[in-house]
Amino acid sequence: MLEARGLTKHYGDFTAVREVSFTVAAGEVVGLLGPNGAGKTTLLRMLAGVLTPSGGEGLVDGASTAADAFRVKQRLGFLSGDTALSQRLSPREVLTFFGQLHELEPAHLERRTEELISRFEMGPFADKPCGTLSAGQKQRANVARAFLHDPPALILDEPTTALDVLSGRFLLDALRAARDAGKAILFSTHVMGEVDYLCDRVVLLHQGQALDQGPIPEVCARAGVRTLTEAFLHYLPSRST
Repeated sequence: MLEARGLTKHYGDFTAVREVSFTVAAGEVVGLLGPNGAGKTTLLRMLAGVLTPSGGEGLVDGASTAADAFRVKQRLGFLSGDTALSQRLSPREVLTFFGQLHELEPAHLERRTEELISRFEMGPFADKPCGTLSAGQKQRANVARAFLHDPPALILDEPTTALDVLSGRFLLDALRAARDAGKAILFSTHVMGEVDYLCDRVVLLHQGQALDQGPIPEVCARAGVRTLTEAFLHYLPSRST
């Protein structure tokens, strides 16, 4: 459903991402794990089709992010770390606006909006200006926007950043339900607990390169350790000298 084929990004002499490849199947959550500056956001933006790679290719349900941008947008929900909501619009108005951009039929859009307001428990603030909402409330609206057109694939860049414990757990539970409904989900994080709770597989990223990837038990076994944190640290000394 989602596939990175040798994705690479150069900025002058600096290589932010180097030949990273992996897949995300339908009904699977893959966690992109790495410290700040590892290249996670750059990689996700290339795979979502909003940043042109220097090399390699991104595919969404078989569609190339470079050659078939329209189909990619239809098949993908993308939540960027720098996504901002209009301060004047309410969450309901935000969903209506983006639904119109996706050319959803009006009656269907209205039903879908109400469904998402209920699913993400936005009723108490659905009609309040986004500028008056808490970080957790805004993030619920943003995630609902990514779900709006019911795409089979989702890419989310550190979706729990700035959320309190309850809001963060609510979001992770929503992603788990989406996985169980058959969606392919890729999300980035540097929080090991989120990976343990949600992910079927992981990609360990450091200095723009994939150190290892696979189911967590297999990654740990290859590193000869018991935990994912230990597995990640296992690779770092040889990569940072």
